Amino acid sequence: MSEANGVPPGITSAITTAADGDVAKGVALPDVVAQQLKALLEAGHYDGVKLLLEPVQEVDIAAAIGSLPRTLQALAFRLLPKDEAIEVYEYLEASVQQTLLERLRSGEVLELVEEMSPDDRVRLFDELPAKVVRRLLAELSPAERRVTAQMLGYEAETAGRLMTTEYIDLKEFHSAAQALAIVRRRAQETETIYSLYVTDASRHLTGILSLRDLVVADPEERIGDVMTREVVSISTDTDQEEVARVIQRYDFLAVPVVDREQRLVGIVTVDDVIDVIEQEATRDLYAAGAVQAGDEDDYFQSNLFTVARRRVVWLLVLLIANTGTSAVIASQKGVLEQVVVLAAFIPLLIGTGGNVGAQSSTVVIRGLSTQRIQTLGPGAAIGRELVAGALLGLLMVLVVVPWAWQVSGSPVVAGAAGISLVAITTLAATAGAALPLLFDRIGLDPALMSAPFIATATDVAGVFIYLHTAAWLLGRFAVAGPG
Repeated sequence: MSEANGVPPGITSAITTAADGDVAKGVALPDVVAQQLKALLEAGHYDGVKLLLEPVQEVDIAAAIGSLPRTLQALAFRLLPKDEAIEVYEYLEASVQQTLLERLRSGEVLELVEEMSPDDRVRLFDELPAKVVRRLLAELSPAERRVTAQMLGYEAETAGRLMTTEYIDLKEFHSAAQALAIVRRRAQETETIYSLYVTDASRHLTGILSLRDLVVADPEERIGDVMTREVVSISTDTDQEEVARVIQRYDFLAVPVVDREQRLVGIVTVDDVIDVIEQEATRDLYAAGAVQAGDEDDYFQSNLFTVARRRVVWLLVLLIANTGTSAVIASQKGVLEQVVVLAAFIPLLIGTGGNVGAQSSTVVIRGLSTQRIQTLGPGAAIGRELVAGALLGLLMVLVVVPWAWQVSGSPVVAGAAGISLVAITTLAATAGAALPLLFDRIGLDPALMSAPFIATATDVAGVFIYLHTAAWLLGRFAVAGPG
């Protein structure tokens, strides 16, 4: 290709590389594709765009289009072949999908939405205004409208909202040869063909078999004799996190979804579960940092006012809670006036307590997520962290007490710091384990009881323990020993 063909020389090498047989479909770097795509679109070389994108995977094309300025996104999308455009659209971020809906013609939008897989269509509708959803639903074909309305009727973040209705179901009386013919006929319109489901005349799920089992079976053998009748399934109201755990536990590529009458209504595939895992991990991390995740979980695309609103709520709660520390210090100002050097060790003690509590809360929250805590038992988990906190305190005492004695020149201050340190680390580890478990027991998200809250609680308790321990030791010392 050369400039005579309408493509600038600087772009020729990138297109040649993308089209090279040695670069398999999908190996082209998304960033490189995005840069060259933008340059070609701005130069108006649309044939070059088609050649550039031809060997690129749909997910990478979606990433490249998503990185373009909004004025170029619709143009790039229109240059895609029809079948490829549907797949690319399903990989786009929700905000880009909405932008394209606004910029494409009405007929293009309807065709796009009609051809989407049901689960991706429902995910898109969840992001659109209700008025737009009603209009698009009314324009869908009766079959697609019925499926979409049914899935939208299930609660958010359940298997019913996550599943797809594109699967292959067989009957027990089918022969292996008949079943293979059905798979060949329906493979193009089905999300996955590696797991095949067997239903009776009322669509009740009666068995399952893999594509491998079907291929190696005798052509005349009945499906009822080949299939496995012990089927692991989930219900339409199963929480999406539990769906992810089922697929992980059994190493499934897909898991069948049944309604209350045990009728097969859809399947959840592993690619959708990966999205769920990412979404839930994002929420837990936001909660661990005392940041509200928001409905769309896209923190970095939110405006600054939204960002501030999400963060200020918890910061105000923590600020109010931290006034407890100030109140404790004010109540013991007599002790601090008597031995001013006591104040030097407050940051060390409360910082250590916060760190130990954060560690314990992190491992317990993760244990709840992976269900390891359920195996161990809440009581054993709390007891384990209590002992760990005490051991940590005793180990740190070996360093803190000699140092505190040297800095303060007082064995009483060093003793107060050492005793308080053991008490604080034990309390912090226990609270870090117990509070997330308490939240989980009462039905709240245990991630809410995360590092900032544990640190704040241990700050108040730590200062209280330290200053009261110091006051007690000073009183004993003043009576028993020299002034």
